[in-house]
Amino acid sequence: MEHHIVVEKMCRCAQRKQMPQIKTFDDKENARMVARAWAQELNETFCGMHEFDVVEVDENYVISVGEGSY
Repeated sequence: MEHHIVVEKMCRCAQRKQMPQIKTFDDKENARMVARAWAQELNETFCGMHEFDVVEVDENYVISVGEGSY
C-alpha cells in the first residue's frame, strides 16, 4: 500500500523552490518520519510567514500550512 505526504498549500517559498507537493512511500512509518522532518525543514528554512505541521489523514500525512511564524 502506498502512503503519501501531501503539502496542503503551496506557499510562495515552496513555489519558488519548485518543491514537490506530493511524495509517495511504500512504508507508512517511513512516510511519517519523512513528513515530520520535511515540516521541520520548511519551518527552519522558509521565510517564517507560515507554520508547517503534520496531520495524519487516513493512511497519509498532510503538511498543513498555518498563518504565523514558527
